[in-house]
Amino acid sequence: MQAEPKKSLVGEDYEVEIGPVAHGGHCIARTESGQVLFVRHALPGERVVARVTEGEEGARFLRADAVRVLEASKDRVDAPCPYAGPGRCGGCDWQHAKPGAQRRLKGEVIAEQLRRLAGLTPEDAGWDGTVMPAEGDKLPVGEVPQWRTRVQYAVDPAGRAGLRRHRSHEVEPVDHCMIAAEGVSELGIEKRDWTGMDSVEAIAATGSQDRQVILTPKPGARLPLVELDKPVSVLRIDERTGGVHRVHGRPFVRERADGRTHRVGNGGFWQVHPKAADTLVTAVMQGLLPRKGETALDLYCGVGLFAGALADRLGEKGAVLGIESGKRAVEDARHNLADFPRVRIEQGKVESVLPRTGITEVDLIVLDPPRAGAGRETVAHLSSLGARRIAYVACDPAALARDLGYFRDGGYRVRTLRAFDLFPMTHHVECVAILEPAAKGS
Repeated sequence: MQAEPKKSLVGEDYEVEIGPVAHGGHCIARTESGQVLFVRHALPGERVVARVTEGEEGARFLRADAVRVLEASKDRVDAPCPYAGPGRCGGCDWQHAKPGAQRRLKGEVIAEQLRRLAGLTPEDAGWDGTVMPAEGDKLPVGEVPQWRTRVQYAVDPAGRAGLRRHRSHEVEPVDHCMIAAEGVSELGIEKRDWTGMDSVEAIAATGSQDRQVILTPKPGARLPLVELDKPVSVLRIDERTGGVHRVHGRPFVRERADGRTHRVGNGGFWQVHPKAADTLVTAVMQGLLPRKGETALDLYCGVGLFAGALADRLGEKGAVLGIESGKRAVEDARHNLADFPRVRIEQGKVESVLPRTGITEVDLIVLDPPRAGAGRETVAHLSSLGARRIAYVACDPAALARDLGYFRDGGYRVRTLRAFDLFPMTHHVECVAILEPAAKGS
């Protein structure tokens, strides 16, 4: 006999007290019956009417939006962006919170993940509990940092550029994205007709005037003639293979960080905030304190940002091995680091390539893994190499905390942790943890 389908609770309203912030841009509340609600557009301590956006009777939790605020937090502000709010653009999570409150909330999330997944207090991690704004981002309430140097616009059926709604494929058309960097905004993407396109990604490089647009057409659609308000190079994504093809202009942009120019091709990974690359290089180098002649690994190395910084400081007798899975990123890294004869870049997944290198010891390690983290096996391998210091760069505090627990199992302790608000108005946060052998710290 088939079980009856459970009743959807979407659209149901609950008057609730908002509890602590949770990882993911929402806060936790409970209905009178004890069911957990993950509520967006709310702040801890508020009383709100929460409307369910996902979930059914008996579900472990429901997702909801705060559609009416009955008792507001002192940290609440009117969202500066006209497209923010329940059911609107999903790009920002904290437009309704003061900038200082956003950083406090991110700090609370980091602390909670460290405690829950690694059994660490902030003191254990050598962290003072603060999340630092990037240089120039400390702005008055109501002003928004224009930090996003890469914006991926979705295109609605009418050909209008916009941004996706939260956990949805629906598009919120926008006239202007407030967090877009000036170099993106000045292209005028939002004013053009993009009929036939699935998405339009705009890139404004840091430290050069390079601008790039990457088009993803719908199946069978013809590319439009791209005439924007500033000169751009144009690439397109092949809808069948996912490959990137040059339409006109350079297939790369030039990004500047740590006193060096880095070629980044085909829309490859680069830190989105214009101050992020320099901020993270400084934090990593201050934590590692590289010495002339040492050996180092740069894992998930991208186009060679940290490998270049290490090579520069390790000198002619030092050596760096970088490992990166992306073919184009490896080509760019080799180009960017061609003036360092003792830097080698290998292509492939870290967990596959590293064991094949035969490396049994190394002085320094930098890893900047994808959002899912490095994982138990890779961390165990790294812990066996005897590095005097390891720098872990993380964009996800949960993955960071899990991996720090694995490093502890491998005999490493966290010496210091620093957190940076390199994604203002969103729930994302960047951390740099410096580890050393536990025996040294005991």
